[in-house]
Amino acid sequence: MLKRPFLCMLLLPLLYLSVAAAQQFPIMDAVANKLIQKYQTSTCEQLWQEKQQKQQKQGQPKPEMEQKAIQMLKSDPQMRTAFINKVAAPIANKMFECGMIP
Repeated sequence: MLKRPFLCMLLLPLLYLSVAAAQQFPIMDAVANKLIQKYQTSTCEQLWQEKQQKQQKQGQPKPEMEQKAIQMLKSDPQMRTAFINKVAAPIANKMFECGMIP
């Protein structure tokens, strides 16, 4: 019975920190969620087609909103870390399923 209060004392600060981290970058969180949803709902064929289209557009400037998002991530290491931690696993798993990474 003593284990539970001790466990709660350990878990509550972790829960608080995870909620605080999610609220620290609300715009980044929304962008990350949208990106994750895109990968989770896209078929492998759609992702391959998009990859081919991007290769054809190489050298052309990226859309302004994308440029701003990239600049924000470059200028804020904490935000960049939070973004990568959030999107890396879902995107990598989908890419693996689709044969886009070994």
